[in-house]
Amino acid sequence: MISLRSGDIDAFFAAPFAAYDQGTGYVSPMRSDIARMLDGAKNPLFTSGNPFGFWTAHRGDRVVGRIVALVHGASNMRHGMRRAQFGFFDCAEDGEAAAALLGAAEHFARDHGCDELAGNFNLTAMQQAGVMTGGFGAAAYTDMVVNPPHIPGLLTANGFEPFFPMTTFELDLDHVTPPQVDFRALEQDGFRFAPIERRHFAARMEEARLVLNDGFDRNPMFVPLTEEEFRFQAGEMMAILDPRLSAVLHHRGRPVGVIVCIPDLNGFLKATRSRWTISTLFHFLRFRVRRRRAVIIFYSVVRDCHSQGLNSAMLARVIGALRTGGYRSLGITWIADENKASLRQMEKIGARPLHRLHLFRKAVAA
Repeated sequence: MISLRSGDIDAFFAAPFAAYDQGTGYVSPMRSDIARMLDGAKNPLFTSGNPFGFWTAHRGDRVVGRIVALVHGASNMRHGMRRAQFGFFDCAEDGEAAAALLGAAEHFARDHGCDELAGNFNLTAMQQAGVMTGGFGAAAYTDMVVNPPHIPGLLTANGFEPFFPMTTFELDLDHVTPPQVDFRALEQDGFRFAPIERRHFAARMEEARLVLNDGFDRNPMFVPLTEEEFRFQAGEMMAILDPRLSAVLHHRGRPVGVIVCIPDLNGFLKATRSRWTISTLFHFLRFRVRRRRAVIIFYSVVRDCHSQGLNSAMLARVIGALRTGGYRSLGITWIADENKASLRQMEKIGARPLHRLHLFRKAVAA
């Protein structure tokens, strides 16, 4: 028999470890990050008035699944929807548990006047998004969703349909074809790369937020991030940054582009099982010495500078910095099928598709 619990952080963190075997490739954020993310008194997404809830499913004494439900008011207002979002849907191959978790999220959606439930959003479209539907077994990078093949089946069995297809990518840095860029001409035209480094971290990240909000303004599902939301999401990044990789591109002093690339944390997280213990510092120091994989979290150019080759310039710069730094591979988080320009860019530089993802949705009756 399945029972549901609400608000149990320990069970929520433990759920995927209990539900999935090691071959799945699932890697959890640190337990402290999970707790911080779901803290209604700290996360600006919740303190601004967006209702949310989270549940875990238990079969006897064993946790077998989890889910979050959220109504993102700013997203619904911007896009003219009445959508509730679900996220962190991780579940054993257990139809009863899946029905209970998804049923709790559906009840939440109805109770808040929504007519659709869609996900995964962990917790918004600008964080981890999607359900893996292909590429199972390929090693993921930080900020990529991972789940076993039975998860899409559990969703469809409960009336959800896939939409909004996406792909993640990987670059072999020994064989990549970087974009051809005349950096001297860019500099003569007033462009300058400002590294995102510790001493200027706050200022650079605020510039990154402004460029992201402008460049992504017309993207589907995008909602401009407030300063508080962006700072909350990016605050932990300073400890793991390699300052050679991320930069804000200025044009005569104005921020017009940004690329945020970080070392892949998944090896470190696996070694620590995403928990702080007495050995965590040792694993972190070893990670810093041995890091060979990196991941682009996002890159963006302000709209009035589109079609000037600036995305290519930022990619060329980061590829050169990665090679100089001894990195061997680069992951790129999801690109939607409808983003034809970015997909062509991935093809030109020799990136190979890594995972296939979809969002899943279901109409919710009043």
